[in-house]
Amino acid sequence: MMNRKIAFVLLSMLPLWTWSAVPTAVNDTTPEALYRLGQYYMEGNDSLGIYMNKEKGVELIRRAAEQGFADAQFDLGLLYVSGDGVSQDYEQAVHWWQKAAEQGDAVAQYDLGVCYAEGHGVNQDDAQAVYWYRQAAEQGHANAQYNMGLRYVSGKGVPQDDEQAVYWFQKAAEQGHAGSQYNMGSCYNIGQGVPQDSEQAVYWWRKAAEQGYSDAQCGLGASYAAGQGVPQDYEQAVYWARNAAEQGNAKGQFLLAVCYAEGHGVSQDSEQAVYWYRKAAEQDYAAAQCNLGSCYAVGQGVPQDYEQAVYWWKLAAEQEYALSQRNLGSCYAVGQGVPQDYEQAVYWWKLAAEQGDALAQYNLGRFYGFSQEGSKDYNQAIYWLSQAGEQGHVDSQFALAILYFGVKDYKKSVYWCRLAAEQGNPEAQYLLGLSYGAGNGVRTSPKKARYWKNLAIQNGYRPNNKNR
Repeated sequence: MMNRKIAFVLLSMLPLWTWSAVPTAVNDTTPEALYRLGQYYMEGNDSLGIYMNKEKGVELIRRAAEQGFADAQFDLGLLYVSGDGVSQDYEQAVHWWQKAAEQGDAVAQYDLGVCYAEGHGVNQDDAQAVYWYRQAAEQGHANAQYNMGLRYVSGKGVPQDDEQAVYWFQKAAEQGHAGSQYNMGSCYNIGQGVPQDSEQAVYWWRKAAEQGYSDAQCGLGASYAAGQGVPQDYEQAVYWARNAAEQGNAKGQFLLAVCYAEGHGVSQDSEQAVYWYRKAAEQDYAAAQCNLGSCYAVGQGVPQDYEQAVYWWKLAAEQEYALSQRNLGSCYAVGQGVPQDYEQAVYWWKLAAEQGDALAQYNLGRFYGFSQEGSKDYNQAIYWLSQAGEQGHVDSQFALAILYFGVKDYKKSVYWCRLAAEQGNPEAQYLLGLSYGAGNGVRTSPKKARYWKNLAIQNGYRPNNKNR
């Protein structure tokens, strides 16, 4: 029998065939003999005196297929996909694969599933794709098991079910399927379909990484960098990140750049950091675009160039990367690398703020509450500063205290002032002391007034004569 360890995605690579016996006469019309002889004509065989004749080869394989020989049916489907000896015709491929699949041929079942999944030769049909994947998966076909896992993750053709996804990924992973091993690691890493377990994540990522699977190499490198599931080891982080990076994996390139930028596991080297950030950035990896923009902004590893900083930040911002959106807004606010434009500043800050970026929320709150450049909007200022303040952003908490103090809402002023003061903000500490001294929003307490004022002075606050 032919060696049919061939995936649908590798149709251009026809294998070499080996046989236990050679047809003894061309008039042997058993389907197996016809099939064998057809293969000889497809490839040519000098030792048997058979010259390559693809037309005859296809004819013989077709005769075997028409007699119900599953291997011939499968191969005839392959020939129609590749256009080898016949005109490419996916409908014919599906026709013959279906016949082989219905006889239990696992590879044909898998390839038929791919056709339904992608709409090759048939109308796209997720339910039929799952049906045929399952038939092959239950026979142990690793790619089919992997695809079943993906289907349960996405809920395409089946109800979404993370536990079933893990079930099928594990089946394939235990056969050495690198993509499934990577997915098993990812499931354990975040606790999807299984209890979260960093050590198991590392176990499965290592299996895939050792097969050269670059996403798993990234996961393993990040685990070593963070000391998650393994003892922290930056040299190992660099080793695995570099393996992924040299395969062109953008996440690996980014991780390697961070190691160079911070001197983790390698000598600190800003130029190498920029080199790898750029590699990843050119693949539209938003975090790398953001960091490359920052390198240009501060002149680290490259000459300082605000226009280049804006260029890279904008690319990341357009991918909804909040830090770049905030940075781009700040560039428009001060006219750095772009003409000053407060509308654009607010536009980009708001996009970042809506993603929960506390500094962008603070910038918006300051703009609406204190800026002289635009129309003040007390309600917008309170809204955005509160969003940031509730995340613990100390400057936003103090700004809220000032705004509420200004409208004589002393209880709210004290509430936010205390939060900022307890985080060590000396201005908030001094204002809280004044509030206790004057009884604004709290009961008058000379003792507490002295405490907070003294603490503020110890922390570097220098009161002027007006606020003593």
